[in-house]
Amino acid sequence: MEEQSKKGTTTVGIKVKEGIVLAADKRASMGYLVSNSNAEKIHFIDESTAMTFAGSVADSQMLLRFLKSQLELYKLKKGKKAGANAITTLLSHFLFSNGHSFSPFMIQFIVGGADEDGFRLFSLDMLGSKMEEDKFTSTGSGSPVAFGVLEEGFKDDMNLSEAQKLAVHAIKAAIKRDMPTGDGIDVIIIDKDGAKKIDKKKIQSLMD
Repeated sequence: MEEQSKKGTTTVGIKVKEGIVLAADKRASMGYLVSNSNAEKIHFIDESTAMTFAGSVADSQMLLRFLKSQLELYKLKKGKKAGANAITTLLSHFLFSNGHSFSPFMIQFIVGGADEDGFRLFSLDMLGSKMEEDKFTSTGSGSPVAFGVLEEGFKDDMNLSEAQKLAVHAIKAAIKRDMPTGDGIDVIIIDKDGAKKIDKKKIQSLMD
């Protein structure tokens, strides 16, 4: 019950020509209680794809395990790993079928990664019925604040370094205005060399 109650967050995704940036805060809250100040809200799916979760921690952990097992089956059947579009479509179908038969998973998703057509960024609602491809997006309780920063700062020709700074500043703005958002920032970038987590010193320099 406690795990199911941990909600409230801000996650951000940005796509540029060089790759993808995913960012999220680290606070898990339970009502007005901060239940975890070091929550992991961005997860690697494989070496070139990652996703953010905004919502129930328990649901997120279960869905991550399910998704990874299904992607292993996909690789065995197809003889290749799934790209970002196939991963998001698989997740969308699962959420849609289960959300209407039982109860919806209380999560919003951002999926970013490499695909046959280049880098792609998707957002997905908790029912799996609204799968959208975006240049930038945000989910969670602080997303209205983050969207304001993204809409003002995003440029089609920005590079990956600029996208990292914009993502961090969007989360930073949400931390100032949204109570359930806080306790630091995690950033993952996905480029031609794969997906990797940015260290704390680099994130701090981006916040200045």
